[in-house]
Amino acid sequence: MEQRISFITLGVTDLARSRQFYEMLGWTPLPQSNPTVAFFQCGGIVFALFGREALAEDAKVAAYGEGFSGVALAHNVREKSEVDEVLAEAEAAGGRIMRPGGDAFWGGYTGYFADPDNNLWEVAWNPDGIIGEDGSFHFSDE
Repeated sequence: MEQRISFITLGVTDLARSRQFYEMLGWTPLPQSNPTVAFFQCGGIVFALFGREALAEDAKVAAYGEGFSGVALAHNVREKSEVDEVLAEAEAAGGRIMRPGGDAFWGGYTGYFADPDNNLWEVAWNPDGIIGEDGSFHFSDE
């Protein structure tokens, strides 16, 4: 298996609401989106929204469990001040701030929001990170 992630798919309870949330953050759905799935190009990865029960059925697993799923998505920004700006955008779009922006033990600045289905997003500025024109994240060589 090559070291690559092609898609990240979130199972959501209300596809229209979730699609609207991400569109309010300024994301543009791909033309391949339809009433049962929404696709967004994110650098070299496609981010997808799909009905939670349909996704669980596709994977042959239970649709609902309890507690923290153990997964958080991350959106890194180019400047420290952008963390608070993105958190404010997420809140204005209907997200919940789980942890306001603050200094991180590893030297960066980070905060968390939850989307309408409580999927956690970390918004982070990493002083050792480089974000390419295509949105890809890389650690600096220094």
